[in-house]
Amino acid sequence: MRLHAFVSGDVQGVGFRYSTQHHADAIGVTGWVRNLEDGRVEVLAEGRQEQLDDMLAWLQHGPRTAMVSAVEHEFSDSPRSFGRFSIVP
Repeated sequence: MRLHAFVSGDVQGVGFRYSTQHHADAIGVTGWVRNLEDGRVEVLAEGRQEQLDDMLAWLQHGPRTAMVSAVEHEFSDSPRSFGRFSIVP
C-alpha cells in the first residue's frame, strides 16, 4: 500500500522532514519526504495499511515544533519500490 500526502501549515524550517523520517523508520515504512516551494511538505510512504494509518495520524500533528493546519492524502495499492525512507530535495 502507498500513502501520498501533502501537509500544510507551519511545517518548513521546524524539523518536520527529519522527524517524519525518524517516525517512518520507527514504524517500518519506506518512501520519502520533501519540502515544496509553496510551503507544504510532501510525503510518499509505502507499507502495510496499519503502518500507513499510523503515519497519517502522525502527519496530522507532526513534531511539537510544527503547526499542521491540513493534510491532503490518498491511499493506493502499489508494490513496494523503496528500500528505506529518505529526505529528498
